[in-house]
Amino acid sequence: MSPPAFRPQLEAPQRATARRLRLALATVLSGLLVVGALGATIDPARAGGTSSSAHHPAPRAANVATPGDFTGFGFDQCLAPEQWKMNRWLNHSPFLAVGVYMSGDSRACRNQPNLDAKWVSTQLRKGWRILPITLGPQASCQPRFPRYGDDVKINPKPGTQARYSLARQQGKAEATKAVEAARSLGIVAGSTLWYDLEGYDNSNENCRESALAFLSAWTYKLHELQYVSGVYSSAGSGILALDSARVNRPGAFTLPDQIWIARWDGRANTSTSYIREDGWRPHARIKQFQGGHDETWGDVSINIDRNFLDVGRGSVAEPESHCGGTRVSFSTYQTLRPADGDSAPPVAKVKALQCLLKEHGLYAGTISGKYSRRTIAAARAWQNQAGFAAKDNWSVRHWMSLLVAGEQPVLKRGSAGPAVRRLQRALKAADPTARVDTRGVFETRTEAALRAWQAATGVEVSGIAAPQTWAALNRGLR
Repeated sequence: MSPPAFRPQLEAPQRATARRLRLALATVLSGLLVVGALGATIDPARAGGTSSSAHHPAPRAANVATPGDFTGFGFDQCLAPEQWKMNRWLNHSPFLAVGVYMSGDSRACRNQPNLDAKWVSTQLRKGWRILPITLGPQASCQPRFPRYGDDVKINPKPGTQARYSLARQQGKAEATKAVEAARSLGIVAGSTLWYDLEGYDNSNENCRESALAFLSAWTYKLHELQYVSGVYSSAGSGILALDSARVNRPGAFTLPDQIWIARWDGRANTSTSYIREDGWRPHARIKQFQGGHDETWGDVSINIDRNFLDVGRGSVAEPESHCGGTRVSFSTYQTLRPADGDSAPPVAKVKALQCLLKEHGLYAGTISGKYSRRTIAAARAWQNQAGFAAKDNWSVRHWMSLLVAGEQPVLKRGSAGPAVRRLQRALKAADPTARVDTRGVFETRTEAALRAWQAATGVEVSGIAAPQTWAALNRGLR
């Protein structure tokens, strides 16, 4: 990608966007669909043959649409990194999104030895958001292209009625090729495919208008093929042209659903003075805020550009419910002891304990709020199972181990969902003064609380919930 002065800016989603995003959601939620080797959608029930798993193993779930709903940090690099590097950066870096050049004759990294369907599915399964990039024909007045001599530029001829039909044909063809590449990699419909339009001279009318016509056709064809359209460009050229077209010539072009603004101002947000704030809002922008530089995480150095993303619905966690509405989130999780005379543990906290133990199959009684012998027996069973000495008292350490129990993926800024809520509850149990809520979104307060807990317990201070952090939480360290 090019320096800030050469990055185009993109336009706000229109009515077509809502339809595309609905398609994306349908793809994500379709648990009965799998993606075939050529990207075809296959209904296992109609695939033929017997249902016996002895002869036909259960089909693998389809990859999720990417990047989906996310607000957080990402990086892009010319060459898709090896898997071991991705693993190190997942556990140690602030990034949870990665841009990869998957197609286009003008990309610098035509050969991508690491990028295949397995690489894509592995990253998505681990929680990475992938930004698939195409760098094909560039603006006719872009001085650094063609790059190889066998790659072409966007045709600048206005043609009949200045429709730039040749440029539009190129845009449709490039979108078709991008979808073919995406399907071969297992990047499913509903995902955003990004066109990289390097910076050019906006004062050159035919150059600018042919570029807009090309991008309009790119978006139109992607919509037809059920993918979401994204455009990457410099704030002062392509993005500026798109925003001007949005405001001054509504309906003249089919505008991209999402934009990726190259503006190297060092600010981790999605704003720039080059375009208006109402375009591509809410949640349809990425900004590349720092250009090529080396970063080292987990003893692995990669030359990257830094990005901040706010796409889809932003990072959001779906509502949750436990045991028919039993409350399990509190500002404090004190020790529970058997009733003694007039003293009894708080009903709400005992209900929470009973509910959580029930969810883990250790308690079969009613959610009564009474710290009964049956409840204590289930609590002791959990203590044994978690490696604690079995006792009648239920301590803060026990609370922490139970609160974090479940799937424990790597979590960091931008993560969202049930695992984040479990982390947030455990941090609150460890330190009631921690300024963290349990909305299920990993934001700055959650990161700060996690760093404070890591510092207090001797865990590597990273602000990331990686395996070492989960192991310590499982032991109830505080």
